[in-house]
Amino acid sequence: MGLLEGRFVVITGAASPRGLGKATARLFAEHGATVAILDLDADAAAEAAEDLGEGHVGLACNVVDKPACEAAVRALLDRWERIDVLVNNAGITQPLKIMDIAPENYDAVLDVNLRGTLYMSQAVIPTMRQQKSGSIVNMSSVSAQRGGGIFGGPHYSAAKAGVLGLTKAMARELAPANVRVNAICPGFIATDITAGKLTPEMQQAVLDGIPMGRAGEAIDVAGCALFLASDISAYCTGTEVDVNGGSLIH
Repeated sequence: MGLLEGRFVVITGAASPRGLGKATARLFAEHGATVAILDLDADAAAEAAEDLGEGHVGLACNVVDKPACEAAVRALLDRWERIDVLVNNAGITQPLKIMDIAPENYDAVLDVNLRGTLYMSQAVIPTMRQQKSGSIVNMSSVSAQRGGGIFGGPHYSAAKAGVLGLTKAMARELAPANVRVNAICPGFIATDITAGKLTPEMQQAVLDGIPMGRAGEAIDVAGCALFLASDISAYCTGTEVDVNGGSLIH
């Protein structure tokens, strides 16, 4: 019996084959969930959903576009009549130093990571409130907690720290409706976002700072998302769960 049997789940930014979103979608499907993969590219989203098997959905959605978020949720409610879990996974990063962050860099990184998390959450909250149940899982980062130092620039740290603040405030406001909101803070994970962007020396320096001595895998983060999405974590809300191999112990 899967942990998400009969649950309907939305995961944003989940079309990238080796990304955290896709790994999460796969694990959720294995645990009985019906999954909607939202991504910028409709074809990529549809293809990713097809990979999961029968009955899963792929939709185009730009999370920075509020009406697009609302339209995607409406389409899913027409089909499913409920949404039990939202994983706000869509995100982008840029390895810039503080003085190199131009207005368009700030806008891009803050918009996708933070504004997108807000808009997607706003789109599902009325339904979850009505159901008196729901779980929202937000993707933050260890760089929010330790002030960068892995890959993303200061604007990425700021956006992901914003996600933590938003998570806690949403958790407090939505708790009376039995809607839980939690965040995951991954450390250094081997995904497409970081692939090929670090020199061997940089990679070694990162690994030297991880007590477990290895980069994380997408499945490590997916497992944590499964915990937060399911009833196993029924009394957890407003938490930030570290998935970092010990690179930040606080």
